[in-house]
Amino acid sequence: MPDGSARPTGDALITSEDANHPANLIPSLCAKFWTLGWVTGTGGGCSIRDDDLVYIAPSGVQKELMKNTDIYVMALSEQDPNHNKLKNRTYLRSPPSYKPSQCTPLFLAAFTRRGAGCCIHTHSQWAVLVTLLLESQGPGKDRLFEINNLEQIKGFGRGMHKTGNLGYHDTLRIPVIENTPHEEDLTEYLEEAMDKYPDTYAVLVRRHGVYVWGDNVHKAKTQCESLDYLFQLAVEMKKLGLPWISEVAQIAPQRT
Repeated sequence: MPDGSARPTGDALITSEDANHPANLIPSLCAKFWTLGWVTGTGGGCSIRDDDLVYIAPSGVQKELMKNTDIYVMALSEQDPNHNKLKNRTYLRSPPSYKPSQCTPLFLAAFTRRGAGCCIHTHSQWAVLVTLLLESQGPGKDRLFEINNLEQIKGFGRGMHKTGNLGYHDTLRIPVIENTPHEEDLTEYLEEAMDKYPDTYAVLVRRHGVYVWGDNVHKAKTQCESLDYLFQLAVEMKKLGLPWISEVAQIAPQRT
């Protein structure tokens, strides 16, 4: 926003003919995610940060029918970082017919702790199945998804403040946290996972789904797609008795 210009208010925050405006992009993304089975039955969500403004899909909306007028908007700088409960959030613009998403504090964690520009939450069946497969391995072996030597791993960055993407021979690691009865109560556990695994771009929630973020919408979306592909592959590999971690000889030099 140029110096001296007033910040839009009310519906002006979500009104634009630009298809890439966050208030238009969130509904179009969620409609796509619905076709993939990621946001079935109003579950899941998406949030985009545009500088200090944060745009969030509401709770309880059918994701394939969402409109720009359904979007919540808040200023990131006006949120109290010491209070993660929804009642302490202040909004610049609220739709009249919905409630704020319980995902809100988790989205904000991605924005404040990772500098993300977009965070996506899905209820992907493949994500849930991966957490169940890990759970079946028993305590101590159920808190981290690891997979390597697969081409799609190249779809992930090496980590915050690092350049380049992971390579074919690298190991992708995604931490797993336990589910809670109320989504906002996941926040502290998500933040703990972020601290323990500073290079991760995602956190799995057992028997629930996954949160994926990126520097911008493009990176968050493509990483979410790559991760879902790898989750499905991991489930099928397990059926065939194939290991997720393997030793494959490197036949050409690694280039960045």
